[in-house]
Amino acid sequence: MHPAPSVIVFTTLSGLGFGLLFFLGLGLPDVSGWVAFVFFAIGFGLAVGGLLASTFHLGHPERAMKAFSQWRSSWLSREGVAAVAALATMGLYAAGVIFLDTRIAVLGWIGALLSLATVYATSMIYAQLKTVPRWKTALTPALLMSISLAGGALLAGQIALAQILLPIAAVIQVIWWVRGDGALQGSGTDMASATGLGPIGDVRAFEPPHTGTNYLLRELVFQVGRKHALKVRVVAVLLGFILPLLLIFIPYAHVSVLVAVILHLMGIAASRWLFFAEAEHVVGLYYGKR
Repeated sequence: MHPAPSVIVFTTLSGLGFGLLFFLGLGLPDVSGWVAFVFFAIGFGLAVGGLLASTFHLGHPERAMKAFSQWRSSWLSREGVAAVAALATMGLYAAGVIFLDTRIAVLGWIGALLSLATVYATSMIYAQLKTVPRWKTALTPALLMSISLAGGALLAGQIALAQILLPIAAVIQVIWWVRGDGALQGSGTDMASATGLGPIGDVRAFEPPHTGTNYLLRELVFQVGRKHALKVRVVAVLLGFILPLLLIFIPYAHVSVLVAVILHLMGIAASRWLFFAEAEHVVGLYYGKR
């Protein structure tokens, strides 16, 4: 599928922001006053900034508020509701920690769970789609949540946790790629089923359905060369997981952790680009893509 920059920014920043808010809700790190203000400001800035970036991909951004009304059936709507609930709860919790030096543990735990629920809802927007076999797996929520927690631990300065969570996220990422490479072929969907002409006989593309491009081709049919994809995967793993992990094994220094966070963001952005660029929508079969 077409890797829209707004969605890449959204999934990268919001995942990291809500990951940080998750740990802050658990009281990690144990800070107060202006130090707490800085941590919460970063968490809210990343989470809200990512959510705002997602609106640039909407055909009618002015109708965004209507998405909240479909929470019974839409994971997109559930994501919006969970995000607002998480931000509101964490806002109250943060106010107590920053201005009153009072930590209401229950409020923080609820905010942490809502933050994690937001990331899960985001992942299910993609994991529910039968039309994209690469995404249709329980590994998709596992991937997005593990990366969110690993990045959140890194940004929260929880080095011991980050040393555990980064390798876990890296392994899930690699497994997700390996499984995804054969997902379309393993789904049983082909040109015959895509066109509905299977009962007639062997189906092959005689010529393209359109002489020019259209919305489906622009948004849902995007191909990236295997060699290029492999290079981006290597970059994603190196920047997103390996280098940050090596940096935080250095005796604790704020500079090394800051560099680790920046590299992690760059690596996850590359991973998110592949998340969309390698996603084969079955509509591509109708246009002769294999």
